[in-house]
Parts: sequence; C-alpha cells; structure tokens
Amino acid sequence: MAKVISICGLDCAECPAYLAYVNDDDELRAETAKKWSKAYAHSFKPEDVNCVNCLKLEGPHIGHCSECEIRACGMKKGVANCALCDEYACEKLVKFFEMCPSAKEILDEIRATH
Repeated sequence: MAKVISICGLDCAECPAYLAYVNDDDELRAETAKKWSKAYAHSFKPEDVNCVNCLKLEGPHIGHCSECEIRACGMKKGVANCALCDEYACEKLVKFFEMCPSAKEILDEIRATH
C-alpha cells in the first residue's frame, strides 16, 4: 500500500486502525483492540479501531484527533503535512518527534523534495 502521510508525519498506511477501516477487516479490529487494551491500559473495543486518517474531516478518527494541536495547526494553515509549513519544525513537532522519530524522518524527506 502506498504511504498515507498524516499532518504530523505518521504513515497511516502502517496503522492498524486505518488498515481495518479501509479493508473493513473485523479480525484486525479485534486483534488490535486486544493488543492496544493491554499496551495502553485502556479498554478498546473492536468497533473503536477505525480511522480514515487525520486529513479527512468526515469519518471515524482514532485517538485524540479532535484535540491534536498539530492537526489543528496544519488544518488551519491548509498544509497537507507539517513538512510543507513555513514554520517547520515548530516546538510542538520537536516534542512529538521525541516520541516518534520515524515521523521526523518522513517529514524531513518530504521537505527535502519540495
């Protein structure tokens, strides 16, 4: 599957919630709900494991998309992802990259080619 890059640089095509949604895969939903419930000490139900990706306004979103400062900023600025922002890499992103260095690698690569 081709990459589907979120505003912050995550590749949605690698996310089980996105894959379960686009493939309507109930088995993946159930596996992921069980795995995430254990990993994050939060009760996930299989029906919770659905996401269209943060660039879309309509449809299910996983996690805290509605509260995400990075997503809100990117949507306000009208950029497809943070690599295309004049203020790349802002303080919000630097903190995020500490938790998810792969997102920085993806955004740096995009920025280098634009």
